[in-house]
Amino acid sequence: MTKKEIFEKMKGYTAFQQAVWKACMTIPKGETRSYKWIAQRIGKPGAVRAVGSALGRNPFAPEVPCHRVIKSDGTPGGFSGPGGIRAKLRLLKLERRGNHKRGYRQGFCTL
Repeated sequence: MTKKEIFEKMKGYTAFQQAVWKACMTIPKGETRSYKWIAQRIGKPGAVRAVGSALGRNPFAPEVPCHRVIKSDGTPGGFSGPGGIRAKLRLLKLERRGNHKRGYRQGFCTL
């Protein structure tokens, strides 16, 4: 799916969710950002938990790479994709090695 197609499909969701997902799409492969970083980036610094909720409802993985978002203390936080936090950590490890495509199947994050 192209970015243009994703942005078009995002129109069916709230403005807040769209902002969160678009901010998430700016995180480079192999890097992470915090839920707090996204909240600040979208101009809602007090909405850290709401950012987590929006990412938990992300229907656009892996194009919207919610696995790249972690807690401010460096721990993984949550992950609602198949495989849970183990999958999140594995995807991050694969991306850091440059093998990120092995971790994706049918648009979902897998072990």
